[in-house]
Amino acid sequence: MKLLLKFDFTKVCNAVLEQRLEAHQLKYQQTAFGEIELLDKVSEEKLDLFYNDINDFGIDVVKDPKKIVIQKIKDVIVDMVFNEKDINVKTSVYLAEQLNENYSYLSNLFSEVTYTSIENFIILQKIEYTKILLTKEELSLTEIAFKLNYSSVAHLSRQFKNTTGITPSAFQRIIAKRKQIN
Repeated sequence: MKLLLKFDFTKVCNAVLEQRLEAHQLKYQQTAFGEIELLDKVSEEKLDLFYNDINDFGIDVVKDPKKIVIQKIKDVIVDMVFNEKDINVKTSVYLAEQLNENYSYLSNLFSEVTYTSIENFIILQKIEYTKILLTKEELSLTEIAFKLNYSSVAHLSRQFKNTTGITPSAFQRIIAKRKQIN
């Protein structure tokens, strides 16, 4: 039997972190998505054990200051796209406000470290979310385009094809065939 699972990545990450922090008896406060503050002084040995433990779940502790900012940018974007934040300002303004930094600084740093732009990263996240929504077959492409704030279905379709190499309808046909085989 095959099951199609839907994940709320924020809830999953928070639950894993909470479980592992409690298992290591670490008192903490979550200050933002992907960011916690340890409330007590912790030995390096205990921290190393915790780091190794959460690494098994694909969670890494970021130590490089530039990479910390990059991870925060990615977290805000993923949260914005996958949790369907209704943002009434430009993405650049939203990122600057959320991270309390100048957008030019964020944009330049992101490009320097990741070799791609923030805009391209947003497109990639939107296309990934589009694939998830198309797989569920609950929404039409028009509804998905509207949900993800695209100006038109054609715009979403172009970005989808440029990113994946196939059209959204071809993607849907492939998924439908795979479901028939299984």
